[in-house]
Amino acid sequence: MTQFDLSRRHLLAMGLGGVGAYALGSRGLMAQQNQVALQLSWLHSVQFAGSYIADERGFWESRGLSVRLDAGGPNAPVEPPVVTGTALVGISAADYTAAAVQQGAPFRIIGVAMQNNPFAIASLPDNPVNTPQDLEGKRIGMPLANMPVLRTLATLNNVDIDAIEVIPTQYDAAPLVAGEVDCLLCWSTDLPVAMFVRGIDSVTMLMADFGYTLHSQTYIATEDSIANRRAELVALMAGEVAGWNAYREDLDAATDLTLARFPDAGLDRPTQIEQARRQVPLMFSDLTDAQGFGWFTEETVARNIETLALLDMPVEPELWDRSILEEVHG
Repeated sequence: MTQFDLSRRHLLAMGLGGVGAYALGSRGLMAQQNQVALQLSWLHSVQFAGSYIADERGFWESRGLSVRLDAGGPNAPVEPPVVTGTALVGISAADYTAAAVQQGAPFRIIGVAMQNNPFAIASLPDNPVNTPQDLEGKRIGMPLANMPVLRTLATLNNVDIDAIEVIPTQYDAAPLVAGEVDCLLCWSTDLPVAMFVRGIDSVTMLMADFGYTLHSQTYIATEDSIANRRAELVALMAGEVAGWNAYREDLDAATDLTLARFPDAGLDRPTQIEQARRQVPLMFSDLTDAQGFGWFTEETVARNIETLALLDMPVEPELWDRSILEEVHG
């Protein structure tokens, strides 16, 4: 998630996590339940259904962990509870982590849930945006905080950004449906879904298909936790892997579990099941099929570094640490 999250995700609540110190059994399983917190990046929804499954089916309990899932919420970023140690792991994004590291935060990315960035350009079928070049001459609705994202997409695809008319909008599909703009900068899993459940056809151009390579829904931990709390990190990530693999196998069950756990969250099944469906190609790929959920390579890291440089966020490859995943996938 990137600057757009000023109006969506980085709208998050800080989590509190107690940490126990208990003896480890064989193969890294813990004899007693260590209590830790996983700080989510947004409000509870099917976006985090793999974690709900991990909890519900005992994937953490069997590894000696009791994991509290702390929801995000308005104006409370993910990074503070992780850096202070009140959450063992947080769900962030490569650009947010890069910005925090530039300010001295000791973070590492230890896993990547979304292999493809969810940023997209949504348009209507009678005036579609199928490629970045189609943006020239169009009116795009978006928060102005997302200008670096649009500029980066234009740079990557030799698009004249001055030929795009930017219309400041709230994060809502209404301006597109009303014809006030020709397209929207959004996540592929939300505004297009909102239109879909209302019976409105739309065209979704995933920016990741046109060079905007930026890991999203990433797992972050501190250097200290990686050095001193590895068994807990391995157990937490192993549960996440098992939970998300189960999610992929049965989206209906994942959606029903989400709705059952949060009956007062204002969630509706048509929206949640469609979001669940659209998340699959973002979270799973040939790479994860071959290496396992959450995986990343030197090549994918290099492409992220190139995109981050265009966003004026230079980072080193060491920001990514695959050692926890290597233990998980063994």
